[in-house]
Amino acid sequence: MKNARIVAIEYHLPGEILDTARLSAEHPGWNADKLDQASGIRQRRIAAAGECASDLAVAAAEKLFATGLLHREEVDFLLFCTQSPDFLVPTTACLIQHRLGLPSSCGAVDYSLGHSGYVYGLGLAAGLIASGQANTLLLLTGETYSRYIHPEDKSSRVIFGDAGTATLIRATDEAGTMGPFVYGTDGSGAENIMVPAGGARLPRTQATALAQTDENGNTRSENDLRMKGAEVFSFTLAAVPASVQQLLERAGCEMSEIDAFVFHQSNRYILEHLRKKCGIPREKFLVALEECGNTVSNSIPLALKLCRERGQLMPDQLLALVGYGAGFSWGAALVRW
Repeated sequence: MKNARIVAIEYHLPGEILDTARLSAEHPGWNADKLDQASGIRQRRIAAAGECASDLAVAAAEKLFATGLLHREEVDFLLFCTQSPDFLVPTTACLIQHRLGLPSSCGAVDYSLGHSGYVYGLGLAAGLIASGQANTLLLLTGETYSRYIHPEDKSSRVIFGDAGTATLIRATDEAGTMGPFVYGTDGSGAENIMVPAGGARLPRTQATALAQTDENGNTRSENDLRMKGAEVFSFTLAAVPASVQQLLERAGCEMSEIDAFVFHQSNRYILEHLRKKCGIPREKFLVALEECGNTVSNSIPLALKLCRERGQLMPDQLLALVGYGAGFSWGAALVRW
């Protein structure tokens, strides 16, 4: 049985920068410096008007092809993780297949999953390879959450940024390159990270576009992203440490055997609480969100690439990847870098 291995990662960030200085200028009462200190985010990248999640993912994929590590005709499966699709119909992955010039024999599918999406994508890729359905896969992520955020909602606007990533995954005979995997879902928490209007359950209307300001000074309508910070924080502290422990037990290894932990880059406040609760040494806990923010499904591959560029990751290191967020959904996996 073949195993899956990550061969390369590339990313693309949109050109517009939303930094602390701009937030402070636009909203003098926000105390953006204090918010940035808590979040650990100095700037976020924002997609331009008309720039879609697929555009960001395609740009990342083109960077991957430019490395010479992959030829278009080799790709036999395309996975695209996004909660910002181009259209309701057709599947955005089909549009990306055409834009990238991939062979028509290539499978292509979207899956809508947010902050845990990259770990789930690795699991899907590993399963496709293990079952003999694919040998060379492109796992793309792309998000434009900025489109869902009301400009007066400081709870979300200071955190989220847009991005696209591309991961090349190949079949290998080498053992221990990817897995085991741990997954979890608690749909009872769905409303805590939600865009209420815009789907079949609640279509957008003039009524859903009416904005209201809550007791914390955050303004949003039902057309906008709604995030309940306290509930998300409680969920995270309960689910993530348990999933890390379950992953180690399933792998039959100790925490000391893991070279680095790369969690979904939510914000510095949550990450530091998780690090302490999991008992992870600071030097093994990698953080890379200062210049791009919380990029949802992009955050783990983006952090992996940025940390590699900084010399924080070395070949053959054993990594624990952990995603968590909207759904509620979470996932964890071991990966040999």
